[in-house]
Amino acid sequence: MRWVCVLFPQLALDAVLRQRPDPDEPLALLTGPAQRRVLQAVNLSARALGLRPGQTMTAAQALSKGFVTAEYDAAEIEYWQQFLAAWAYRFSAQVSVHYPRTLLFEIESSLGLFGSWPQLEARLRTELTDLGFRHRIVAAPNPVAARVLANAYDGLVVPDGAALQQHLGRLPVDRIGLPQNVAIALSRMGLRNLSQVQTLPRASLARRFPADVLKHLDALLGARRLALTFYLPPDRFDVRIELNFDVQSHQALLFPLKRLTADLSAFLCGRDSGVQRFTLHLEHAGLPDSLIKVGLLSAERDAAMLFELARGRLEQVQVAAPVRGFRLSAEDLPAFVPQRQELFDDRPQQSLPWEQLRERLRARLGDEAVHGLGFQADHRPERSWLANGERHPCVANPCVQRPGWLLREPLAVHEGSARILMGPERIESGWWDGDDVRRDYYLIQTRSGQHGWAYRTVGEGGPLWLQGWFA
Repeated sequence: MRWVCVLFPQLALDAVLRQRPDPDEPLALLTGPAQRRVLQAVNLSARALGLRPGQTMTAAQALSKGFVTAEYDAAEIEYWQQFLAAWAYRFSAQVSVHYPRTLLFEIESSLGLFGSWPQLEARLRTELTDLGFRHRIVAAPNPVAARVLANAYDGLVVPDGAALQQHLGRLPVDRIGLPQNVAIALSRMGLRNLSQVQTLPRASLARRFPADVLKHLDALLGARRLALTFYLPPDRFDVRIELNFDVQSHQALLFPLKRLTADLSAFLCGRDSGVQRFTLHLEHAGLPDSLIKVGLLSAERDAAMLFELARGRLEQVQVAAPVRGFRLSAEDLPAFVPQRQELFDDRPQQSLPWEQLRERLRARLGDEAVHGLGFQADHRPERSWLANGERHPCVANPCVQRPGWLLREPLAVHEGSARILMGPERIESGWWDGDDVRRDYYLIQTRSGQHGWAYRTVGEGGPLWLQGWFA
């Protein structure tokens, strides 16, 4: 088996930075009581100003005033680790969050689907970078070794037990996952790395140290299996972004909206599902949330499409009060069935599939502006089709020639403005429901070359009446 460890060295910091439009802005996370605020973590821009973790807020402000702060929240770390586990679930059914700020997942059985390990590693790195999380990735024969090697390496691949023994043997004793007091005791005994520790008799180690030390060393070398609890994805998605200032324009809400829809897409891909309905919550101070419901005719999970649809609905809403927080929730998560595509797609590069165009039109124009069409068994043209029919295309009838666009009200065709190409075709129907029609229909062509469908009531003179146009 091959296990992958993805270590997130600054998960709390990345979780805050990814919610800000400018990730390069100097930022420090604060912890401690109000009387003595301490810097828990700082980004690279803040380090350039001289800020370091462990400094007091007073000392940091003495060095520079040009940085912003946010609260360090341990619960947020747990939340984002679970979110990343949902993302990793698309690559493996065995995903574990056994270690803090770390993902472990077995990947050997998935390489046949995702390609060779270099291809999969490149994909993991690209997606994590797009999500806004810094990371280190190591692959090893067992999960404990992968986690320990991630402390010292990035991009390392250990193919077998011999290579594992070689890489682990060079690690210092304080980097192999032992408790701090055990690592200090081994160092005082003159043991600097794991290979030197292995030369000691097991009986001697068992007398000097707790039993957990030998268990950890055995698991590290693959002689003992680590019992892991595997992640199961939740049945709903609910993510919130707290805004740094009061927002009153749609434009300022587009960045958090894009981040939320990208997170939703990653979550859906992880659990192999789509979304058909989700809700945007605009949070106000002292007022109920403004709710924007986004509904789709079929399940989707493409990040760009979800963003465009949500953006179209958001721009139709008048922001009633300043927005303090932005939240996206989704509970309707049906199975996602990819659309069948041709091997050679002959669509122009800039064109959209019909399903995406349909959803964008509904988002821009409203649900009532876009309808499906369906046929019903009636010879009368105005009653032969229905709005809000099935979303699948209607099956064409090659035996009859009918226009694709019927007018709301027939228009008189002035004499000399069109010529008859074909006809008449008589339609007599509706005597049983009180709307009897007796018409002779003709295929006509206007002076501009358009083809139309016009009729004249049987037994009456006068002009033809245009009822529809052919495409």
